[in-house]
Amino acid sequence: MADHGILATLVIGFIVGWLAGHVVRGAGLGIVGDVIVGILGAFIGGWLLPRLHIHLGSGTIATILNATIGAVLLLFLIRLVQGGGWRSRWGPRW
Repeated sequence: MADHGILATLVIGFIVGWLAGHVVRGAGLGIVGDVIVGILGAFIGGWLLPRLHIHLGSGTIATILNATIGAVLLLFLIRLVQGGGWRSRWGPRW
């Protein structure tokens, strides 16, 4: 996301945060929350995916996909740490 301007970064961050909030079962986190999760997700995705030798291409769509993967991982980890674990949201309780 370093190639984009600040406004584009905020818009992409909002889209990514909103999308990740819906993927990780739930709704969006509000405008500010979506932007924060989207931008942090872009950093996580930009750092993690190249280390896993995953390259999604270049351009805006690849940036959104990369950031969405990072944001979904971020939200998953947050929900895991908050308590309840993955079973309380995504699976049956044993």
